[in-house]
Amino acid sequence: MHSRRTVLTTAAAVVAAVGPTGAAAPAPATSAAPLGHRPPSPATRARLRRLISRMTPEEKAGQLFVMRVYGHSATDPDPDDVAANRKEIGVANAAELIAKYHVGGIIYFGWAHNTREPHQIADLSNGIQRAAAAQRVPVPVLISTDQEHGIVARVGAPATLFPGAMALGAGGSREDAGTAATLAGRELLAMGIRQDYAPDADVNVNPANPVIGVRSFGADPQAVARMVAAEVKGYQGAGIASCAKHFPGHGDTDTDSHVGLPYIHHTAEEWERLDAPPFKAAIAAGIDSIMTAHIVVPAFDKSEDPATLSRPILTGILRERLGYDGVVVTDSLGMEGVRVKYGDARVPVLALKAGVDQLLNPPDLSLAHAAVVRALADGELSERDIDAKLMRILLLKDRRGLFAHPYTTRRAVDRVVGIRSHLAAADRIADRTTTLLRNDAGILPLSRRRERRVLVVGYDAAAPTGTGGPPTTVLAKAFTELGFTATALSTGLSPGRPQIDEAVAALAARDAVVVATYNVTADSSQRQLVAALLATGKPVVQLAVRNPYDIAQLPGVKAALASYSWTDVELRAAARVIAGRRDPAGRLPVAIMRADTPTTALYRIGHGLSY
Repeated sequence: MHSRRTVLTTAAAVVAAVGPTGAAAPAPATSAAPLGHRPPSPATRARLRRLISRMTPEEKAGQLFVMRVYGHSATDPDPDDVAANRKEIGVANAAELIAKYHVGGIIYFGWAHNTREPHQIADLSNGIQRAAAAQRVPVPVLISTDQEHGIVARVGAPATLFPGAMALGAGGSREDAGTAATLAGRELLAMGIRQDYAPDADVNVNPANPVIGVRSFGADPQAVARMVAAEVKGYQGAGIASCAKHFPGHGDTDTDSHVGLPYIHHTAEEWERLDAPPFKAAIAAGIDSIMTAHIVVPAFDKSEDPATLSRPILTGILRERLGYDGVVVTDSLGMEGVRVKYGDARVPVLALKAGVDQLLNPPDLSLAHAAVVRALADGELSERDIDAKLMRILLLKDRRGLFAHPYTTRRAVDRVVGIRSHLAAADRIADRTTTLLRNDAGILPLSRRRERRVLVVGYDAAAPTGTGGPPTTVLAKAFTELGFTATALSTGLSPGRPQIDEAVAALAARDAVVVATYNVTADSSQRQLVAALLATGKPVVQLAVRNPYDIAQLPGVKAALASYSWTDVELRAAARVIAGRRDPAGRLPVAIMRADTPTTALYRIGHGLSY
């Protein structure tokens, strides 16, 4: 079901829509304990306490860190990866990282060459666990990654790639969200990845948000909450830890916390209405971990410390008011939003004092690790508090089977990863997500008789991880497989006059054009491209391949759709809709505001046309 309640989605409009402001504290959660999994037995706690008691301060400090490491292998990465590791971390490989710093977690990235292909990923995971087992105090490593799907996917094909959060929000099916998370979780588990930093629990109420956007399920807090809960249950039902992010909510920002320090100016009451519901739903669903946001919320912390370093937010609200006692992990400590106020040596200590358990990806691990050890030695961090954090982390690892079964196999990969039934499920789910925003004069669907020759132009970034190529290439191939004669022509993110003229000339010999647009702004030259194509009189179909707001900047377009991502599974689904092979079933999970009057909705939440 889609909410058709009016939700205004500029930052100012949201504040105006939520009613009287105030400084009331958030209401306590109805339950102080997460649901969804059984509490650990006394025997389990006793076993883990004995493990903690054997650790030195250096080992305890190390267990609190989740770190990047370059290389496709735990012991024998490429020379370039060894050089990068030595420069950034002071070790050669993952095994040395574990031996020197006793890290409790490792995060995989494509750019760190950790995720080349599924068998290699499984081998890397096993190598990491063997290195952990060789330690004086053997503790399995919690291997994690950001596999949100859509525009954020660290593991590419042949693993199955599902539609991203906003596409799922457009589909509106909790069953689809749960299925996607379940199948994705099974594949990650087979590769030895035991934690996914997903789902994104932010409510994207600001169209200008530069970092969340389609990573969010939408702008309706209750709808987002339902989808978050479904994905939490899906991932954790598949046997891996889920992580809701970014607490207390990154949806109403116009600054990217990777490069600056965003502010959220919601009152406590507004936060309760707009930002809190998805996190409450995640906690009720038994979420294993919650990630912090590097954002300032003055309504909750007058010091204007980012939430990652704020005890009033992490302990006062998340722990005490919402009753959450799972693992709290920081967003990357290399992001500028958490570094602007304090030095890199102070940030880890302040985060732990605020209520954090895991410290993710500090820019200088040696400095950060030494700072935590020093704070333990001088009493700024109490051993009792650190032991409580370690207990939460170890309980998560135990719950996810790492102590009993830390390894995977290549056979497990072959049985699960990228299998035909998973790929078919991804296509079926994607078929329910494409949103038809405008179809004046019945331009769509395109006919193989009337518009047999199709030109595909527009945005082409570097092909995302594990995809079939740039967006125009993927779309052209999809149209060809549907019986059209299709040609791809990349015009880029900022087409100049030569690219625009080339596209117009190419259209002269075609019957219709599909133009893939990407976050069109008032001064974007993509507007000139679309205007020039419209001036030819040929049918023009505009497909927004990231945020769905592009149509507000393109008033002359008569046929417009949103795919919410440029990944293969969503582009193929969009092609099927454009070709009339599938009825457009997606409904907007955010409002699209008018460009000339941004407080007025051009299309409201729930809008979507059918054939």
